[in-house]
Amino acid sequence: MNYMKTYPPHRPKPSQKRQAAYAQFEASALFCPRCRQAVPVRKRLLLILPDGDKYEYLCAHCSHSLGTKMEYEEREVQILV
Repeated sequence: MNYMKTYPPHRPKPSQKRQAAYAQFEASALFCPRCRQAVPVRKRLLLILPDGDKYEYLCAHCSHSLGTKMEYEEREVQILV
């Protein structure tokens, strides 16, 4: 008897679905030490780098910086002379 569960080739396995779902985590609320509670956040672009973009999360109420995030991208670097 075959006890292994098989999946059709057109459907990804559940573990592959979970990995794809969490490829880019996006915060919607974080704890703010000034407000002393979890608050909605705004995402602000800090830097554009050759390997990706760096973002900062700000409190929606007091604009205190709550953290940063790096989103990596493959880009073709062009040098202008």
